[in-house]
Order: sequence, then structure tokens, then C-alpha cells
Amino acid sequence: MATYLYRLGRLAFRRRWSVVLLWVAVLAAVGFGAAKAPEAAEESNSMPGIESQRAFDLLEQRFPGSAADAANARIVFVAPDGQKITAADNRTVIEEFVTEAAGGAQFAAAVDPFQAGAVSKDASTAYATVTYKVTAHDLTDAAKKTLEGAVEQARDAGLTVEVGGTVLATQPSAGVAGEAIGMGVAALVLLITFGSMAAAGLPLLTAIIGVGVSMAAILAVSSTFGLSSTTGTLATMLALAVGIDYALFVVSRYREERAKGHAPQEAAALATGTAGSAVVFAGLTVVIALAGLSVVGIPLLTKMGLAAAGAVGVAVLISLTLVPALLGFWPNSVLARAVRKGAQQSGTSDEHNGGSRWARFVLRRPVPVLLLSVVGLGAIALPVTDLQLGMPGDEVKPTSTTERRAYDALAEGFGPGFNGPLTIVVDARGTEDAKAAVSTISKEIAATDGVVSVSAARFNQADDTAVFSVVSATSPTDAKTTDLVNTIRDERPDIESATGATFEVTGSTAVNIDVSEKVQGALVPYLVVVVGLAVLLLLLIFRSVLVPLKAALGFLLSVLAALGAVVAVFQWGWGAELIGLEETGPIMNMMPIFLVGIVFGLAMDYEVFLVVRMREAYVHGDRADQAVVTGFRHSARVVVAAALIMMAVFSGFIGSGESIIKMIGFGLAIAVLFDAFIVRMAFVPAVLALFGKAAWWLPRWLDRVLPEIDVEGEALAHRAAAAGGTGTEDAADDAQHAEPVPVR
Repeated sequence: MATYLYRLGRLAFRRRWSVVLLWVAVLAAVGFGAAKAPEAAEESNSMPGIESQRAFDLLEQRFPGSAADAANARIVFVAPDGQKITAADNRTVIEEFVTEAAGGAQFAAAVDPFQAGAVSKDASTAYATVTYKVTAHDLTDAAKKTLEGAVEQARDAGLTVEVGGTVLATQPSAGVAGEAIGMGVAALVLLITFGSMAAAGLPLLTAIIGVGVSMAAILAVSSTFGLSSTTGTLATMLALAVGIDYALFVVSRYREERAKGHAPQEAAALATGTAGSAVVFAGLTVVIALAGLSVVGIPLLTKMGLAAAGAVGVAVLISLTLVPALLGFWPNSVLARAVRKGAQQSGTSDEHNGGSRWARFVLRRPVPVLLLSVVGLGAIALPVTDLQLGMPGDEVKPTSTTERRAYDALAEGFGPGFNGPLTIVVDARGTEDAKAAVSTISKEIAATDGVVSVSAARFNQADDTAVFSVVSATSPTDAKTTDLVNTIRDERPDIESATGATFEVTGSTAVNIDVSEKVQGALVPYLVVVVGLAVLLLLLIFRSVLVPLKAALGFLLSVLAALGAVVAVFQWGWGAELIGLEETGPIMNMMPIFLVGIVFGLAMDYEVFLVVRMREAYVHGDRADQAVVTGFRHSARVVVAAALIMMAVFSGFIGSGESIIKMIGFGLAIAVLFDAFIVRMAFVPAVLALFGKAAWWLPRWLDRVLPEIDVEGEALAHRAAAAGGTGTEDAADDAQHAEPVPVR
């Protein structure tokens, strides 16, 4: 592996113009494809394998023309203080609204609240429902402006009017200002780490190119593979973070090889062969974790995972080809200014830098450090025991949005359960009296504890299928609502045997409950698949039994602590005001498996980059304890810089106004903090110190079975020794473009 990548790096350095032009051509090609590709379709909300999805499918089959995901708007009218919404003047305003909202080819129906009985008991609030024939994604601007004009007209008449539903819903924003700040922090970290503008700018440049290639490619194939605009969100986030980190490791190793006296081309080749090997396997662990999201069986997660895995693959390719090519253009500019001016020796790295001093501290006190790290992360993980999954909706949006105000007005006027009614779909085909069967089912459900009201049943044209709504006494995200759904389903066998008809429970509330249960059920199989494959991969890299197991255990500590922090902030509200969170609620149902997948990949990144240098030192003759110090001396500073960069990129998403995006950004940033600074910097060296030489033990039979992949670059070390260290065959090429750096 190392030898092959060495040759690739040397080729990229020598043929730098060709490599750069090749990547420019790739970017232009995918950019052209993205520009010419049809507009991406709206993301399908299909969730195969759950009851609520089967009920939606039955609705679309038995009620043709009324798609379950058709655009809708719920217009909430609140009378001024001291007035009734049923007063003649207010009634006239609402009736005029219904008339004004009706119109256009996409309009389906507008329900008058006074005819439908959609008025609160105290007559302070009423709502009108406007439905359309198409999805919100396909709704024209003209249709939206018609609705907006009718709303403004009602507001001008003196009523408080708020709009819920999908028609005018605000779209999630990732927080552009936050992302810009994140990029600025990343640039500052790189500048401090390298002490060179060129060295700081090169990882940023290559990461941006990688993001451009990945996003353009996703857009180009979005129509073919049914990808939506949301699919690229995760890909952008990860491509930027790992793109910077992977280039950072290669550039750092290049500077280290130059410090040993190697010529620029030889240093670039050695950096690609050694650090590049670590990049390949680190990238593979991320790809495994992301591609493994398909195990869950949720199409949206599968598409996001595969798209992000492709983006990570692009970042790996760029770090192995474009980075050494660009080093060929600026072989000395990426070195620290002091080295370029010959103000300090460029021979070897400092034997007593911060990394080596910290490693020696841990080696002297492994037990206290290990206990403190495990107990500390365990304490932070405790809130996980109170984890409540759901899908935060309008109730957690900022009060500045009309959807949130509409939600609050409906909850106040009609009760907390009104915002998430359950939809009961009754299949009475084959029964002697369909209407009698539906009536019996409706009465049985209405008598269930926790049910406030049941609407009149609506039949299809064939009179063999009916649908009605059930309003619970508790809010959609309340645990009691989940209990109610389970109770209704548990009572189903007796009701069905008595009526001969079958029914299923659906609606947004039931969908969220079903998806949460599906994600929880898939979490363990996902962990087994992903962790199992990664442990095998790490077994190949480190040729040790303990190191992969330690890496997996450390990951579990960091991801549980990260989930605990997410629960404490977003569910309990601890420190919510510090990140601009206005309302707490359940944790997004896909957050645990989402966090597990991404954090596992990133955790293995740090494991590979840090421990591979320890393995390299151990293979080349260092004692077990000295190998830990050597690994920290060479890699600790770079791993810390990489972690700070990732935290900066992820923290940029905390500035979003959407709680879901804010939750993702916070969860990933805090997970990187725990994994890089506690697990990899404290837990890992403490475990290795306690086990000593046994940490690198591998049974002889397993050693014979496992293939040799030479991640440590042992073959390159022999080659460098044989060639005298400077790579004489490269001298002529180096002389053409690089001034020598003084070496004292």
C-alpha cells in the first residue's frame, strides 16, 4: 500500500500540471452535468415497513387524486381581545378569506370553519383548511401569492392570522454566517498550526474543490437517482471537514519529511505513501459507517449516507493526487517562515513538544487518567437514559415564524393534541355493511382513554374504505400520545374480529412514532455491522487484537457522551439559551443512528492518524512506551488541529434557525470534542500504557493469515536508507523549481 501510494504521490508531483488540469476538467464536467440536469425532485417521505406508511399507501389507492403528501395550509384566526371570532364582522372577514383563497389550477378546496365546526369552545379561535392538488414542492409562486394575499387581507381587517401546514413553511437554513465563521476559524487554526499562509491555504483550497466536485456530481445525478436538495447537506458538511483534515495530514507529513532533509519531490512521495496510507484507511472507515446507514431501511438515510460516502471518497482522492501536485508548485512556501529563512534547524522535530510532554504525563499516571476519562464521559452520558425520540415540528420553531404561532394558537384554542391528530384508515372491503363496521370502529376508538374527539368518517366513492381523525388529550410529542397509539393498535384484533373490517393508524404523529421505533430497532444491527467491519479493518492496519477493540470501546464512550449532551441541551434545556434554542422537545428520531454513523467514521480517523505513528515507531524499534511518546510527538498537534477544524465547521451549523440543523451541528461538534480530546488524547494512551508491549500482540496463526499492507511505510524506510535519504533520482527535477532550504 505505502509503496503504491509513494509512486502515486511522486507521479502527481512530477506531472503536477496534468493532475491539476485533470481535476479542473472533472470539476467542469460535473458542473456542466449539474447545470443541464433536471431539477431535483422533492424528497419522498416513504418509510417502507411501517404501519403508518401502509395506511398512506392504502389512502392513495382507495382515494385517487388525494395524495397523502399534497400541499395544505391551516389558517388560524384569532379574534381581538374581548371579541368573539363568531361576531358578524369577524365572520364576514373569514368567509371572504375562503373566497379569496379559492382559485388557480392547483387549488383543491378551502373549508369554511363555520360550516365545518372548526371553532374553539370559547369562540376565540377558528381555523380554515386549504388543500391543493400537488405537493408543496410543485406549488407555483402564483398559488402561494394568492394565499398570501388572502391572509394579508384578513390581517388588515383586524384579525390575528397565522399560517401552518406545508404551503408557506419556512425552509431549513444551515446558517450561512455560521458556516463562514467556521471556515474562518478553520483557516486560523491552520495558520497557527503551520505558520505559513500557503500551508494554511492549501487544505482549504483542496477541500473547497472537493466540495465543488461532490456537490456538482450529486446535483448531476439527482434526477436519475431521486436525490433531493437535502441529500447534499450531509455530504457538504463531511466533505468540507474531512477534506481539510486529510490534506492537513499529508501537508504536515510533507513538512516533516522536508525537515529530515529530503528533497521536495521525495518528501511529497513519502508523505503520500505514509500519511496517504492512513488517509485511505481512515476514509474507508468513514465510507463504511456512512454506507452502513442503508441497514436502517429508511430511503432518505440511505441516500444521504451513500452521497456523503461518495463525497468522502472524493476527498481521499484529492488528498492523494491534487495535494502532492500543488506541493510541486509551492514546495518551499508551505514550510514555516523560520525554516525557509534558515532561522532554525530543519533536521528533526522537537523531542519535547507539547504532545510528547502530555504523553509522558499519561504514561506516568495511566490509572488516574483512564478512570477520570471513563467516569467523566460516563457521567455526561447519563441523560441518554431519558432519551425521547420524535420528530420536532412547528412546536420547536422560533416564535418569529408564523408556523410556530399557528401551532400555539391551535393548542390554546383546541387543546394540545389538536396539532397532531391520528388518522384512522378503515378497510371495510368484503364486509356486509361497511358503514356499520366503520361506525363501530369509530365508537370503540372514541371510548379509549386519552381520546378527546373523533371526527365524522369520510368514505371513498366505492364506499368500502373510510378515514377519520382522532384527537388525543396530549401533544404529538408527549409519551402518553405514544401510549395511546399503542393502545389503539393493541385493541385492534378484538375490534376487527367483531366488525370484519380492518383498520390502521397513520398521520404525522403515528409516522414519527413508527419511525422512532424502526430506528431504535435498527441501531443494534447497524452497530454490529459497522463496528465489526471497522474492527476487521483496524486489525489489518495495526496487526493487533487490543488496539481495534480499544478503538471501538472509546468510540462508544464518545458517542454515548455526545448523545447525553444532546439530550441535556435539546430535551432538558440545559444551556439552551447559549445556542439560541427557544424551545426544547424530543430528539430527532434519526439523530442517534445518524450520530453513530458519522462520529464512528470520524473517531476512527483520529484513531488511525494517531496510533499509526505509534505503530510505525514500534515496528521501527521503539519500546512500547516510547512508541506512544513518538506517536504523540509527531501526531498530537495535527490531530488537535484537525479536531478543532471539524468542530469549527460543525459549529457553524449551530447558528441555524432550525432546531434540527442546530441539533446536528451541536451533536457532531461535541462528539468530536469528546472523542479527540478525551478518548484519543487520554483514554487511548492510558490503555496502551497499562498494556505495554501486550497492546501490540497478535496470535501467530492470525499474523500468518492477515495480508501485509504496510501502512507504516516500512518498505519506504528501507528504500530511503538505500538511496541515501534524499532521493537522488529526483534531484534534477527538484532543482528546476525549488530553492534549497538552509539546513544547519
